[in-house]
Amino acid sequence: MSDDNPSPGENPLEMLRAMLAHTPQAKAIGADITRMEPPRVWGRTPYREDLVGDPETGVIAGGVITTFLDHISGAAVFSSLKEASSVATIDLRIDYMRAATPHKDVLAEAHCYKLGRNVAFVRAIAYDETPDDPVAQASAAFMINSNGRRRMGSNLRKPKP
Repeated sequence: MSDDNPSPGENPLEMLRAMLAHTPQAKAIGADITRMEPPRVWGRTPYREDLVGDPETGVIAGGVITTFLDHISGAAVFSSLKEASSVATIDLRIDYMRAATPHKDVLAEAHCYKLGRNVAFVRAIAYDETPDDPVAQASAAFMINSNGRRRMGSNLRKPKP
C-alpha cells in the first residue's frame, strides 16, 4: 500500500492518529489519540481560544466535547477489531456534567465494552483533571463495516482534482 493509504497491519496507534488527523472535524478541534490498550483508547483535545463557546467564561463549546467523544469512541471500536473495517456512529448520547475548566486541555477515555458482528457499544468520558470529575460522559453505538465497498483508510487519500 502507498503512504496515502496505510495498512491496518502497521502500528495501530499511528494508524488511529493518522485517521483522526485526516478527518476534517477531528482535525479542526485538534483531537489526538494519546494511548491505546484495546478495547480502550485515550485522547486529548488542546484548549484553544477558537474552540471557546462563551468568551466571557472561556469555556470550550459543548459541540467540541461532543465531536471529541464521538471520534475517540469510534477509535475505541476500531482498536477492538481483529481486521480493519469502517466504523460509523449509529447513536451517541452525551450527558454534560459540568463546564470544562478554561485554559485546560480536554482529555477523554473510551471503552468498547461490547463488540458484535455488526454493531459495537462504547462508553466514554471527557475530563480535564481526572476521570473521577468528568466534564461529560457518552454512550454510543457504532455500525461496523458501514460501507463494505469503501477501502479502509480511503479518507486518507488526496481528493481527485
